[in-house]
Amino acid sequence: MRTELKALCIVLLLLHITIGLASQSVDFSVSPRTLKPGETGYVRATLQIPADRKQTVNPNDPEYFYLEAQHPDLTFGKLVMPKATKVVSDTEWQYYPKVTLSLPFKVKDTAKPGEKVLNALMSYNLCYDSGMCDPPEEAESKISFVIASPEELSPETPDEALAATTEEDTTLMEIAPTEVETTPTATPDDETPAPWTDVLKYLLFAFLGGIILNITPCVLPILPIRIMSIMNQAQKDRSKVLSHTLVYALGVMISFAVMGGIFVGLQAAGQSAGWGTQNQNPYFVITLMAIVFVFALSLLGVFEITAPGMNTASKATSKGGYSGSFFGGIFAFLMAISCTGPFLGAALPFAMRLSPSLIMVFFMMIGLGFAFPFILIGLVPKALKIIPKPGDWMILFKELMGFVLLYLVFTMLKTVLQLTNGEYFLSVIFFMMILGFAIWLYGRFVRMEHSKATQWIFTIIALSLIISSAYLYLPYKETPAETVSLEAGAMIPAPHAPEGWYVFSPELHALLLAEGKSVFLDVGAAWCKNCLTNEKTVLFTKDIMADFAAKEVVLLKGDFTKKDPVLLQWIKDHERLGVPFNALYIPGEEPLLFPELITKNMIREALDRIPTPAGE
Repeated sequence: MRTELKALCIVLLLLHITIGLASQSVDFSVSPRTLKPGETGYVRATLQIPADRKQTVNPNDPEYFYLEAQHPDLTFGKLVMPKATKVVSDTEWQYYPKVTLSLPFKVKDTAKPGEKVLNALMSYNLCYDSGMCDPPEEAESKISFVIASPEELSPETPDEALAATTEEDTTLMEIAPTEVETTPTATPDDETPAPWTDVLKYLLFAFLGGIILNITPCVLPILPIRIMSIMNQAQKDRSKVLSHTLVYALGVMISFAVMGGIFVGLQAAGQSAGWGTQNQNPYFVITLMAIVFVFALSLLGVFEITAPGMNTASKATSKGGYSGSFFGGIFAFLMAISCTGPFLGAALPFAMRLSPSLIMVFFMMIGLGFAFPFILIGLVPKALKIIPKPGDWMILFKELMGFVLLYLVFTMLKTVLQLTNGEYFLSVIFFMMILGFAIWLYGRFVRMEHSKATQWIFTIIALSLIISSAYLYLPYKETPAETVSLEAGAMIPAPHAPEGWYVFSPELHALLLAEGKSVFLDVGAAWCKNCLTNEKTVLFTKDIMADFAAKEVVLLKGDFTKKDPVLLQWIKDHERLGVPFNALYIPGEEPLLFPELITKNMIREALDRIPTPAGE
């Protein structure tokens, strides 16, 4: 009976939304449609509002009511808020039965003539007389316009273009021509080409961030493995140390180039991307976990990579090991992207506003910084004189590193459990058992002492086991998260955090600041090693918790383990792209943002900025 009632409610809700959408629409236009370089115009969007609703907005903070447009040949100014149909208060304006937003722009002097198409987006949030509001909605459109050559005469000046608008638009909009003339100096940052000094500064940040990625908790456990490999190569032929470090660097650079291409594609598609958010995808975590597991089995002596029947290639690999160095760079990259170095968090949002070619340069600089310590070892091989002579200790060291990787597999399994459910987690465990068995078969029978036919047969069997088990046990259907209706501003104790931390919500955050309380926000994820390090060594310690309490700071925590558009938008609004995200909010002041790796002194210095209450 309860299931049938839920189904009926959903049907009624969908019917209601369908009727509402049928009576609301958004019309986009460009005025004037033909312009020359240097001329100004407007992008307009008119929203038809149903009779039972209205657009309510705070004119000082129109969070869900705005108009955006993009085109490389145009420079956009600030949106001019239209006159309200009804002014309820200084913080509440109402619009009905329709409203038109206008966005001024200027054609760049370097714009080439021809027919163009710009992308426009209008966001709105309609409410009922009862006070209940629909979820924010967006309407998008591609609008064509023409840029004329400088020799052609344009009959419309900006003033005439304004006069050409409808009488109703002129009544609703307060658009002064002087405002449009000043738009080049009021252009938002994301529409202005980045100065070369800033580009060079952030490229330096990218390089330094790549270096620091080597010592983050994600990468540090695997560094001894690469160092050990260089030791082996140095003992055999010191002249090849530089070659192996350069091949390792090549694997790193290609990996970061692929990552840069992904970000360029996402930028072109108009999608949002976050550094590290790939860890919210169970398939990514399982793939990375399987790779780490196979490396661990290799270090523990279960198998060696030997292509069946390829004795000559095998001997060359065992002598030079260039393929091992190359794939070692790729493996190190896969581990690194789960962490955000201290310099990268501030540099990535800037990079995503660059041109596609500069984005690629940015990611290549990260890769160069990441590989730089090993390149130095290759350039200065004398530093390897301190390396002890080979012996049984190296075998012991290799096997110990295998157990280190197994610990990383354990941490990834915890992430899979947090991202999915118990039943799917058991399927993943069974897949890992089959993967281990397949690798054992490969290591046991794909050896030089066996015939070529035997080697090929067991190679095919191992691959078939891995592929078929992945097909049978790894497909995951994400079930919609159950939404819990909470009273606005409710303070809910945060799970997986000490007493005194509460679940973050924008409503609660705004309410606390309005009450004059300082707020500290920690947004982390189970797959984020830097987040866990910050919490374990700083935020959740007794002395820092006491410091927060002494300043009467309210502690809020956001969980970014799974996809959360609210948290992602909050992070992006602060010019960051990933976690960890930590900020201290003091009423009346700009938020204090912390780097990705924080210390207790950073927290205490920030808390000292909170004014002491009067009378104390």
